[in-house]
Amino acid sequence: MTQFIRAKAPLRIGIAGGGTDVNPYASQKGGCVFNTTIDKYAYCTVIPTGDGRMGLSSPNFSRYEIPRDYKTDLEDTRLAAVVAKHFEVSEGFEMVIHSDAPPGSGLGGSSTMIVAMIAAMSKWRSRDMTPHEIAELAYRLEREDLGLSGGKQDQFAAAYGGFNLMRFDGEGVTVERKYLDEDTLNELQYRSLLCYTGKSRKSAALIDKQIDAFKTGANANALDESKRLAVEICDAVAGGDLDDAGRLLDESWEYKKRFSKNVSTADTDKYYNLAKATGAIGGKVSGAGGGGFMYFICRYDKKHEVAKALKRAGAEITEFAFDPCGAVAWRGDA
Repeated sequence: MTQFIRAKAPLRIGIAGGGTDVNPYASQKGGCVFNTTIDKYAYCTVIPTGDGRMGLSSPNFSRYEIPRDYKTDLEDTRLAAVVAKHFEVSEGFEMVIHSDAPPGSGLGGSSTMIVAMIAAMSKWRSRDMTPHEIAELAYRLEREDLGLSGGKQDQFAAAYGGFNLMRFDGEGVTVERKYLDEDTLNELQYRSLLCYTGKSRKSAALIDKQIDAFKTGANANALDESKRLAVEICDAVAGGDLDDAGRLLDESWEYKKRFSKNVSTADTDKYYNLAKATGAIGGKVSGAGGGGFMYFICRYDKKHEVAKALKRAGAEITEFAFDPCGAVAWRGDA
């Protein structure tokens, strides 16, 4: 009988304020993000082998050996290697990973994956970790040890789950959980639309351009306004005023496009304008921009019209549900 440890961590929709969680803006001026997790996941399975070898495989690629010195150029293997090094694994294991979203989709995929890896490893090593500890470790390993560009919201969203207003500064991260009443949650679910543009992108390059623009002062006002709107959209959603939330989301998208010239593309502009013309109140590209998934809040009676129009234009409508749970790990036998 083979024992395994499996973990899953939910992907997220960054509703507003994304980008203000990225340094140096977050540490200098303080960032604020409103996000939620959905029923799309990153999965990690660890199978102890005891033979001293470490391997990583996925349905998307062949098996790769994780070298004993943990040095490798492949991003997924680097994530697995840095997690294994932190947990001081020496006896050997096979790790199998897969995600419900393609790379570069804008749903926080790589950060969610490292959260799932940490959750699985900590379960295997019998180390109790809080969601905050998992998120902080994921951020440190991904951003500091590996030097991968990005912010902090993805790790904390995946670890905590649910609707959260997150604040970022030089001292750390504060997570304020938002519980929607049942009527509001059901209505937001009905009026929310998620579509895939069919084009992925490398978020690190987009984030680097945003950082460069902030250092010259080119996008400071846009980031400030996005931070303000994150709080206002959170209040509107929590208060059940979804029309107002949609209007504020539309305003927020206009500011997000000013982060850098690469946030929006001809395709995303086409889809956004089409959605607005057929009944969406507001929306945005999820993540750093440049492609991937787009999220919309629609008028109470127009979601099906928006979906039909986007599908005809070439976008892929993705059914989803909000998920209130964060990363979880368990043991099993096969």
